[in-house]
Amino acid sequence: MIRSLHAPGRLATRAPPTWRRCALWALGLGLLTWATAVIAEELPEYRLKVAILYNFVAFTEWPGDVGKTLNLCVYGQDQFGDDLGALQGKVVDGRSLAVHRDVRLESLKDCQLVFIASSVIGNLPRVLDSVRGAAVLTVADTPGAAREGVALNMGMSQNKIVFEANIDAARSARLKLSSKLLRVAREILQ
Repeated sequence: MIRSLHAPGRLATRAPPTWRRCALWALGLGLLTWATAVIAEELPEYRLKVAILYNFVAFTEWPGDVGKTLNLCVYGQDQFGDDLGALQGKVVDGRSLAVHRDVRLESLKDCQLVFIASSVIGNLPRVLDSVRGAAVLTVADTPGAAREGVALNMGMSQNKIVFEANIDAARSARLKLSSKLLRVAREILQ
């Protein structure tokens, strides 16, 4: 325990914020590494992708004007089932997650993370246009989506979840992807 400098003889009840933040980052990175190493046969693919989505949120630096709630939205056919609901209300870096399914194109700008389902990937240019300039992390799981402007794109390789990162797409959305996240990316596009 750490002794408080302001109250001699009393023990502090909270760890310094930097220590907590480092511990949270280490835990999140460990979970991200674990989740990508789990064989898809042991856990359903989209259950693993929910864990990856959570880590994408945790390892993204959001602008201050985003607020206290991060809206995680699914655009297109929802393959996540009940697993995505487990993220509802989770707190990441002081912000609460709110899960929204069946989100319409016109509402995507109100989201902070938009998962673009493969069922609507043909509409990708319109999706990207609708969120242009907003602090929205775009995520997909369709081959080639990162090259088309999606910030993070998940895929399967040797029965593992992998992802590629498009740094320019994240930057244009005023988001900063953690170097810890980028270290485990299969490919980084700039």
